[in-house]
Amino acid sequence: MELVIGNKNYSSWSLRGWLMLEAFELPFKETRLKLFTDEFYQHLSQYNAANKVPVLIDGQVVVWDSLAICEYLNETQLDGKGWPAAPALRAQARAIACEMHSGFTGLRNEMPMNCRARRTIEPSAQALADIQRIDQLWSALREQHGDQGDWLFGDFSIVDVMFAPVVLRFMTYGIKLSPLSQQYADTLRQHPAMQAWLADALLETEFVAEDEAGEPA
Repeated sequence: MELVIGNKNYSSWSLRGWLMLEAFELPFKETRLKLFTDEFYQHLSQYNAANKVPVLIDGQVVVWDSLAICEYLNETQLDGKGWPAAPALRAQARAIACEMHSGFTGLRNEMPMNCRARRTIEPSAQALADIQRIDQLWSALREQHGDQGDWLFGDFSIVDVMFAPVVLRFMTYGIKLSPLSQQYADTLRQHPAMQAWLADALLETEFVAEDEAGEPA
C-alpha cells in the first residue's frame, strides 16, 4: 500500500491516515508532497479530482478521505479491530469519530495544526464551545473506559486516530484541559507513532502562511 500525504507539520488529515497505518503496524510506502504546490496538485490529479490528502493506494483501489481510509483498513487489514467489539460501543465510537470528522469548525479554522509552533490566540465563542465539548467528551469516555485501557474506548481505535490532530493543536496553542482529558492528550502525544510524526514535522522547513495563526507564545 502507498499513502500520499502533505507536510507533516501542517496536514492534520494526513496525520489521521498515516497514524492509522503506523499505529496498527500495517506496512506501507509513504509519499510526501509539499502542500499547495504545482507538484502537489499534479500528483494528486492522478488519483482523485478532489486534490485532497491523504490518499491511500492499494493496488487498483484508491481511497481519498481519512475516515474512509480508516474504514477500508479496518475491513481489509484489521478484521474489524479498529472499532470496539460491542455493537453499542462501536456505534457510539463511530458517532464520535464522525462528529470529529465533520464538526468543530471553530477550532479547525482558528487553530490550524502547526506542530513546530507554540502560539497564543484569542478563541471565538464557537472555538471555545468546541474545546469545551472535546474536553467533556474525552473526560467522560476516560471515566467510563479507564479501567479497560489508556484510550477513549479502552483499546486504541479509530476514534483516537481521529482526535490525534486535536491533541497537537491543543499543544501548539496551550489549551488548558481538565485532568482526565489532559492525561489522555499526553498519552496520545506520547504514542510512538505520534512521536515519530512529530520528529519528522520538526525537520520540515516549508512555510504555509495560512496555517501560521496566532502570536508566538
